[in-house]
Amino acid sequence: MVNRIAFLPDPVRQVVNDRGRLDMLASLGALGALDGPSDEDFQRLSRTMAHIFGVEMALFTLIDSERQWFAGHVGVGETREALTETSFCAHMLALGGEDDTLVVLDAASESRFSDNPLVCGPPHIRFYAGAPVSVGGQKVGSVCALSATARSDMAPELREQLRDLGRLASSMLALKDEARVRARTAAALVREEWRHALTLEAGKVGSWVWDVRSGQLSCNDMFRRMHGLSESGVVLFDDVLAGIHPLDRPRVEAGIESSFREGMDYSAEARIDASDRWIAMRGRVYQRDPEGKPLVMMGASTDITESRQSAEHTKLLLRELNHRVKNTLAMIHSVARQTIRQNPDPQDFIEAFSGRLRAISDAHVLLADRDWSGVRLHEVIATQLDGGFGADPDRTEVHGENVMLPADHAVGLGLVLHELTTNAYRHGAWSGNEGTVRIDWTLERDPVPGLCLTWTESGGPAVEPPADYGLGTRLIERSLAKVLDSEVSLRFDPAGVMARVWMPLPADLH
Repeated sequence: MVNRIAFLPDPVRQVVNDRGRLDMLASLGALGALDGPSDEDFQRLSRTMAHIFGVEMALFTLIDSERQWFAGHVGVGETREALTETSFCAHMLALGGEDDTLVVLDAASESRFSDNPLVCGPPHIRFYAGAPVSVGGQKVGSVCALSATARSDMAPELREQLRDLGRLASSMLALKDEARVRARTAAALVREEWRHALTLEAGKVGSWVWDVRSGQLSCNDMFRRMHGLSESGVVLFDDVLAGIHPLDRPRVEAGIESSFREGMDYSAEARIDASDRWIAMRGRVYQRDPEGKPLVMMGASTDITESRQSAEHTKLLLRELNHRVKNTLAMIHSVARQTIRQNPDPQDFIEAFSGRLRAISDAHVLLADRDWSGVRLHEVIATQLDGGFGADPDRTEVHGENVMLPADHAVGLGLVLHELTTNAYRHGAWSGNEGTVRIDWTLERDPVPGLCLTWTESGGPAVEPPADYGLGTRLIERSLAKVLDSEVSLRFDPAGVMARVWMPLPADLH
């Protein structure tokens, strides 16, 4: 451990340990002057000082509370530091007034230095001339000339040169510190620009700065890609404007003119002509000349194609849903009226109507899960067969292409299948242990594209006349045929019920 200061008088020690001075010195540590390689500029200054004063030793030093670093040095060999407690320069730091240089002609004859180890031993200092080095109003070091040969006097012009060398060293150190701060600020700015660029890239935001007078546009790569511009080269605002869809260009120009004239933020949405993608543009005039004319406009562009498509899809979905709800309510109203006519008893009505309502609801759930874009026929069958489909495959056969059904078709066919399933469990093939149900369908193309589905029961009890089927029969044959604009027919063969459903299909689903 370095010993504490022992030779310095208290007034000198207080100056050396001043917190403001030490803080300034610590900030200069980033220059590399402390514990770093010698600075070539500091070396040149030290050589110049040795030449001017005709001495064998010259130093450019920085002084801490315990150590004195040699930032520049001549004539001291490999030595790069000394103890502050034996430093001549520490005494010089405590000097005040206009002349704060320190000149010692013969250290051996001065009481404050005569017993100093640097005088009594190597390098046997006798002559010393030093001036402070200041940064930010704080004396942080010194430049000094030293010799083992005492002198009787020193010319006044040398003392003036000593002060000039101190000022030159101070300016040099301050400039290096400013350069360090600028470099650090520039590095931080580069990092911030990269972070900003990455953020814009991740957010798919195209940024731009428009020099209104020259017409040139500074922009990031995302903006170039978004507007279909070349990857390099000068971008002119006229090029950007020319790339806007002709139908949208007047709106963009009007928005910019309004922003220039009224000082409001610019905002517009337009299509890119080459890609037909939608771009939202936002901007603001950030600089005007003394007459109020715009000089610089800055802004950002974002691709809103997906959001516009999503909004349009939502609008279409709501319109479609409104249509479906109306159709479904009409169907429910018809089913409710016919059910209550057949079942005047409230409990019987609730039981019968609940099953039919549940069939409609199941179809709606399937459609809602798919944004009402349609549902596959296999799913409708599986939902409505109450476990007969898949649970007991030996008693159910399903054959046909897995076709996609539109919403109206899925809801109506779901109710048809519910009625057929209910009747099969109560009166038909599934009322016993041996009967089976076969469901087949084919896609027809002529004369009208459509789906032909058949329901065939076999192995059940002998089929009675339609009286056994009652309301279910009428629902299948009448109400659903009207709602779906389909053809529904039932045949009551003794061997089992057979139903045939024909539904027209849109050409794109067929």
